Amino acid sequence: MVKNKLKIAIVCDWLVGIGGAERVVLELHRLYPKAPIYTSQYDREDIDWFDDADIRTTWLQHLPKSLKKFLPIFRAWTFSRLDLSNYDLVISSSGAEAKGIHTGKKTIHINYCHSPTHYYWIRPDEYLKNPGFPLGVNWLARIGLKILIEPLKRWDKIASKRPTYMIANSTHTQNMIKKYYRRDSTVIFPPVDYDRFKIKNNDPRHGLIIAGRQTPYKRFDLAIIACNNLKIPLIVIGNGPDHKRLEKIAKRNVTFLTNVNDNEIIKHFQSSLGFIMPNMDDFGIVAVEALSAGTPVIAYQKGGALDYINDGKNGLFFKKQTVESLTEAIETLLKKNFNYEQISTNAEVYSANNFKKNFEAFINKVTTQ
Repeated sequence: MVKNKLKIAIVCDWLVGIGGAERVVLELHRLYPKAPIYTSQYDREDIDWFDDADIRTTWLQHLPKSLKKFLPIFRAWTFSRLDLSNYDLVISSSGAEAKGIHTGKKTIHINYCHSPTHYYWIRPDEYLKNPGFPLGVNWLARIGLKILIEPLKRWDKIASKRPTYMIANSTHTQNMIKKYYRRDSTVIFPPVDYDRFKIKNNDPRHGLIIAGRQTPYKRFDLAIIACNNLKIPLIVIGNGPDHKRLEKIAKRNVTFLTNVNDNEIIKHFQSSLGFIMPNMDDFGIVAVEALSAGTPVIAYQKGGALDYINDGKNGLFFKKQTVESLTEAIETLLKKNFNYEQISTNAEVYSANNFKKNFEAFINKVTTQ
């Protein structure tokens, strides 16, 4: 009923690369296929999920995608001048600037918040230490961030007041929204491709696995060193700016896979004794993909993992981001007998189907009040 009556638009920060935020936009597009998607930049070669969508980019589309990290101030300026007041319902999927769009008095604006903007609130010190740019321009990025962070924080607070309602992707994010934006929110877990990863066999399992973008704050080094010390096979899937450093500290027990296709990653997840998530994540879709494959997760005891790890049942927590604490958790995991099939079954609650059902129920509720 809502789909037929309301004029709807979707907004997101960017569509460059594939990650959890992009998966949320994909499911929103599937819910509302006629709704145009407004975004700062779109790279069809990086992400081919939206060939049938009406993608409407800004002037930032004409800049190289490699400059994405340099553009917060331009995205803030551009989104705050994007007038969507002629829509009845606007859904912004954002962990950065897209929530700052302009809507009309009668427009319902729902922001699906992946996190208060990381480089302003959650990890500004880490971004200053490791901006993630080529070494030759890291110094320039640090200067720019130091100069701009306070005015951009003020803008971000103003932008956070513009949505009519806010949805958080985890209880952790809900708490951060309350802390930094002083706003209430409703938790709806993001969509996980459960059907693709769910366990389909009881083949023997061996070794451990870690996957994701290799950046310093992800703390892949903890997993590598712990497995080095224990002489346990570890598969490291992914790439990123920290890749070469990680290769240098790895021993023969560690295998790096930088170009794994969709079918291969499923096989790796379903054949591992455990998945390691050594960082605090806002939610952590890749960890729930591992659970969907029946693989127990060893997770740092903070962030989104608190919502889906049942300590001792589908994984284990470690309390400190140290090699010693993680090593202890790995040793405990190797001694336990987990019910892989039950772990997979219980992960279905985070499926894309449940996301769509919960999101549509929320939409129906707020549009019929």
